[in-house]
Amino acid sequence: MRFVSRLSFLVLFLLGIVSCNSNKQNVISVADGSDVSTSSVGVMTGTTGEMYIRTNYPQAQVQCYDDIMDAIAALQSNKVKYVMTAYTTAVNAAKYNKDLFILPKEYTDAGAVIALPKGKATELQKHINSILEKYRNDGTLSDIVNRWVNLNSSEYKEVDIPVLESGKKLIVGIAANREPMCFIKDGKIVGLDCELIERIAFELGFKVEYMDMKFSALITSLASGKIDAIISNLTATKERGKMVDFSDSYFVNPQILMCLQNEIQGSVGVSEKPWYKKISNSFYNNLILEKRYLLILNGLKVTFIISILAALIGTLLGALICFMRMSKNMVLRGIAKVYIDLLRGIPQVVLLMIMFYVVFASLDVSGIIVAAITFAMNFAAYVSEMFRTSISSISYGQTEAGLAMGFGKVKTFRYVVLPQAIDRVLPVYRGEFISLVKMTSIVGYIAVQDLTKASDIIRSRTFDAFFPLIVVAIIYFLLAWLLSLLLGLIKTKRVHL
Repeated sequence: MRFVSRLSFLVLFLLGIVSCNSNKQNVISVADGSDVSTSSVGVMTGTTGEMYIRTNYPQAQVQCYDDIMDAIAALQSNKVKYVMTAYTTAVNAAKYNKDLFILPKEYTDAGAVIALPKGKATELQKHINSILEKYRNDGTLSDIVNRWVNLNSSEYKEVDIPVLESGKKLIVGIAANREPMCFIKDGKIVGLDCELIERIAFELGFKVEYMDMKFSALITSLASGKIDAIISNLTATKERGKMVDFSDSYFVNPQILMCLQNEIQGSVGVSEKPWYKKISNSFYNNLILEKRYLLILNGLKVTFIISILAALIGTLLGALICFMRMSKNMVLRGIAKVYIDLLRGIPQVVLLMIMFYVVFASLDVSGIIVAAITFAMNFAAYVSEMFRTSISSISYGQTEAGLAMGFGKVKTFRYVVLPQAIDRVLPVYRGEFISLVKMTSIVGYIAVQDLTKASDIIRSRTFDAFFPLIVVAIIYFLLAWLLSLLLGLIKTKRVHL
């Protein structure tokens, strides 16, 4: 009953956040972009929009986000006054969020290109540019653009294109949250970028295999050799050009500003629906439509697998590190201490990216396995110290008593010391395990589709900045509670002396 009460409070609290954000009213002012030089502007990290604002408006307060929906959420929460993004993204965002307004000025053109490894794909670059030129001349490129960049309708005219079922693979990095350029529909990555790269790959004799990851991780993946190319409405910049090469531009997407409707002088505002209808519509659009709940279920499965594998491996490794830390051998103690200090000192997201893009860069290893190993290494560093502290807390007199009764060192440790140590370490271990489960939310940086990544995918389709996050927050809460409950059922048998 207490759990149901807490869960009900959590749900009502989170839904209240959505209601407060959607009903928040501002004082009507003039917002035409003329004050952008002194305003707060949300942008995606490393995009043309960020470069443009920093170069042309150095006094502006730039706030960078890994996902454009995070920037839109900041806008709707009045954390920023403007958001700069690509025109196609802005149109879709405004279509689903009536409180958003697109300013008419186009600030700069962003030409979308295909990125290739620096200096290693010269011939591939020539072939791709040749195919792009052919597509411009015969109208294929215009046809692709017109079918996908159809801003007056939510229906896309997909056509069958030839693909190779086997043969050489072209591993393409993509951030599939940029409708209509690249997004996930019915469990498949589609869009303007996808159709174009699949057509090009067919002509070159390749079969396309996508690696969907955070936009900010794409260049790193290409530079490290994990992928062969990038196509994700990516624009060529001087900084990116230091690490990768580019094809010719295939689509021009202007950068524009968005603000809230009630910031526009003379705005009459947006009519409000009853809160229960908003929740009902959000539930349908985010979970039922296109069976998007399957993304959540698949993401939950991945999160669960990574967490369990990391906990099991990390516990065994932690026990080994603990043994080394408590050893009489100075070398073993030194190695264990360095390991613990090193792993506890490196942020998890940094360690994860080093493992994926450096340590396992040349190996064809699943991102799930890399994530499980990385989290296990970090988990081991913490639990080893928990084990050591709990074992050290057991009075040495009990060990002496066991030895006096003829148990021997191993049996005394197994039947006397270990059960008591486990009882003492379990509450702390349980908390660390829950932290591990929540920490897995960063695996989207290495192209793993976990629970958090699933919510990002859904937000990129529905342009609902809050509801998918609330659903995921509730699921994490339930998962943490369930795992904590299961760990609480562990009992130990001990010998009473």
